[in-house]
Amino acid sequence: MKIVFMGTPDFARGALEKIIEAGHEVVLVVTQPDKPKGRSGELQFSEVKQCAVEHGLNVFQPVRIKLPENVAELKKYDADIYVVAAFGQILSQEILDIPKFGCVNIHASLLPKYRGAAPIQQSIIDGEKETGVTIMQMAAGMDTGDILIQKTIPIDENETGGGLFDKLSVLGAELIVEALPMIERGELTPVPQDEAKATKCGKLSKDMGLIDFNKDADSIRNLVRGLNPWPSAFTHLDGKMLKIWDAQVLSDASNHAAESGTVVEVSKDSFTVKCGEGFLKILELQLEGKKRMAVKNFLLGYKLCVGTKLGK
Repeated sequence: MKIVFMGTPDFARGALEKIIEAGHEVVLVVTQPDKPKGRSGELQFSEVKQCAVEHGLNVFQPVRIKLPENVAELKKYDADIYVVAAFGQILSQEILDIPKFGCVNIHASLLPKYRGAAPIQQSIIDGEKETGVTIMQMAAGMDTGDILIQKTIPIDENETGGGLFDKLSVLGAELIVEALPMIERGELTPVPQDEAKATKCGKLSKDMGLIDFNKDADSIRNLVRGLNPWPSAFTHLDGKMLKIWDAQVLSDASNHAAESGTVVEVSKDSFTVKCGEGFLKILELQLEGKKRMAVKNFLLGYKLCVGTKLGK
């Protein structure tokens, strides 16, 4: 098939690679404009642009895809279908109507659950046991289009947002390559989403990571896992930000009368914090200005006492 591919981050790069590998003709790659990075302000290519350049593909980087001149540019390429994966801009109905087979999106959730920007991390934060990838026929709404095909994978109890991101990126790439010839042959029947089961999730932000120790230990651990590696879950210790990278839930521990957020036990390789329900055993952390490290190493240089209260 002749394809216009739209995507920006590393999640989308794997799909573009697989589409090229499968022998499809990618006539144009559309991605977000280059962005300045670091103190130097040097412009950096998106992962998708980097892939496109490596394969000698045409690249288009509109600031606003919906502008008339940009729609006109898209119409120059006689594509059979547009494949979209984490592009970062909303497509107008005019754009959706251009290709013969319309536009399909690779979405990292089992729609209609987790429509929106951060379905991977939110599924872990919410304690879901499974997730997956949906290939859907795009409509004007946010992730509201008909479902074409889905695949499910389990979420391991120790899975992090970063680990699940990588798994779903691979699954999405495999599924779109499986779906494209089926779409061309008319073998996939679009299934409308059940609006009654729809849920939404917003963009990730740094303030999402602030730990509320009044919550139960399972919920806090899910937050730690879901926001690893970015933006990370955090609290405060002696006025400094303390990122929590790894923790385990304990149903029982000493000092039941302690307030939530209080350190109730310190061992050579961990410390335990009282939560609203249950206890959290901290195994890996990062104090502001320091490197990420195992608690064992942290305690070699920091005297943490039972009774210390975390948080501001």
